[in-house]
Amino acid sequence: MFIGEYRHGLDAKNRLIIPAKFREELGDTFIVTVGFDGCLNAYTKQSWERMAEKISELPMTKQDSRQLVRVFMGSARQVDVDGMGRIPLHTSLLKNAGITKKCVLVGVIDHIEIWDEEAWDTYYEHANSSFNENAESLTEFLK
Repeated sequence: MFIGEYRHGLDAKNRLIIPAKFREELGDTFIVTVGFDGCLNAYTKQSWERMAEKISELPMTKQDSRQLVRVFMGSARQVDVDGMGRIPLHTSLLKNAGITKKCVLVGVIDHIEIWDEEAWDTYYEHANSSFNENAESLTEFLK
């Protein structure tokens, strides 16, 4: 399970250090693709296969489904961790997530999210301010 928050920067070759705790779960090769809310998602091969299976069940007669599948799957890149614990991030993924230099890696149960640091701080401040209200409205799902 992925939990926690780590801050790292991209190097000159757009490589990002993956924290050791995340590397243990992700393995040497994993998938990075666009995420929701302006971040990137990184999945283990097993989590990726589960996600791909769910996505493949979307009704392809619906335009929303086709768009989601094309963007989510088409943006996906398999990445390999190098000897220094870094992964290369493709320019198109960085552009899509607005990541320039400083990143925040966030554990989200079955995957990690990679955020531009400034975007994460803004998002977190807003989400944290409504944390109690969100928890109350979602109580029925947490039983």
